Amino acid sequence: MTAELVLTNARIVLEDGTIHGSVQIRDGRIADISEGSVRAGEDLEGDYLIPGLVELHTDHLEQHYSPRPGVRWNTTAAIQAHDAQVATSGITTVFDCLRMGADEDGGFERGEMREMADAIQAAGRERRLRSEHFIHLRCEVSADNVMEHFADFENDPHVRLVSLMDHAPGQRQFQTMDQYTLYYQKKRGLSDEAFAAFVAKRQGESARNSTPHRLAISQVCAERGITVASHDDATLTHVDEAIENGVRLAEFPTSFDAAKASHEAGMSVLMGAPNIVRGKSHSGNIAARDLAERGVLDVLSSDYVPLSLLHAPFVLADEVEGISLPRALAMVTATPARTVGLNDRGRIETGLRADLVRVHRVQGVPVARAVWREGRRVA
Repeated sequence: MTAELVLTNARIVLEDGTIHGSVQIRDGRIADISEGSVRAGEDLEGDYLIPGLVELHTDHLEQHYSPRPGVRWNTTAAIQAHDAQVATSGITTVFDCLRMGADEDGGFERGEMREMADAIQAAGRERRLRSEHFIHLRCEVSADNVMEHFADFENDPHVRLVSLMDHAPGQRQFQTMDQYTLYYQKKRGLSDEAFAAFVAKRQGESARNSTPHRLAISQVCAERGITVASHDDATLTHVDEAIENGVRLAEFPTSFDAAKASHEAGMSVLMGAPNIVRGKSHSGNIAARDLAERGVLDVLSSDYVPLSLLHAPFVLADEVEGISLPRALAMVTATPARTVGLNDRGRIETGLRADLVRVHRVQGVPVARAVWREGRRVA
């Protein structure tokens, strides 16, 4: 039996503009888009109808799995709580970040992230999940054990994105010691002597491991067709290295020069939606809004606040000259989908998946009134 649904009286946000009309859904796909007259169907009362959001980089699952230092929550319960918040934020496709590489000072033990990935996939099979979940491996290339952790995902087809990152002092996000001192010495209460030893250890690991691990991981990704991201690039040398490693996604570049060079090289430049909402970076690096104003921002990520992915495009459309709502929404729908090769979603177009969100917004924070994934109401 054919499943059919008509959503009518909507402001439909397409890639190139907004129209008032109706969308017909048949068997989970968009069958027709009509402008003008209101058809019989579910009345959206003039609300926006936008594509389901595509989230490439979120650490939000970690907050549910490890809500306090040393605490580990039931994996299935953590996933369900994460999924519910993601879906009600309008996110229908989410790449869950799992950390690769750890030591005695942080991260997760080998096997924990494999167990989490298995639990995500089991939850999908058991129809527990509202959104579709893929795996994003965040590889700390300076860590001695990152390749061991990475090997746990050797044959996992759910891995669609891998990021290469180095959080050692003097590298990328922490080119100066001010923020690193705040993050590690003050928060951990380390003495000057203990902090100096901590820094020396991290710098030694980075010098020893970063380059060979980047090369090895990017080579595996090329062989398996996995999209590669580079994290916190700060210099043109970093961008050149990313190009050599086949990177398609530049995550959170920390300088305008790195963002511009990455964009011009054909990479999608990703910044945090919380950065847009707050108007600045939490770590003191370049503001995402500055990149948007200069035309080198391509993708937004909710990072640690799921609702920010729905909120930020409206902020951009309201406050940045030259950025329309369709263009802003493409940063959280069409462009991230294309970047990772998911060409069946991210746009309201006939033949594509009916991943859709009804959004009500007069001013301020928008609200997702309804969410459909492949034509099925999930929120």
